[in-house]
Amino acid sequence: MAASKQTLRNQRYQDKAGWVSKSYKLKRETVEEFAKACEKQGVSQAGQLSKMMKEYIEHVNGEHLE
Repeated sequence: MAASKQTLRNQRYQDKAGWVSKSYKLKRETVEEFAKACEKQGVSQAGQLSKMMKEYIEHVNGEHLE
């Protein structure tokens, strides 16, 4: 089945903007609790994961500078 024009436009945008889809295996309980915590705080899961990843990268890179 061919992809719709909108799907193709979205894919081209995501490719150009540098978005990638990743898949990780995590414990169901952790994933469910994370989803609830994000909903409670009114933040997206992807946004919170990005924030935590950036903070971790800064932390690790900062350690190596010292």
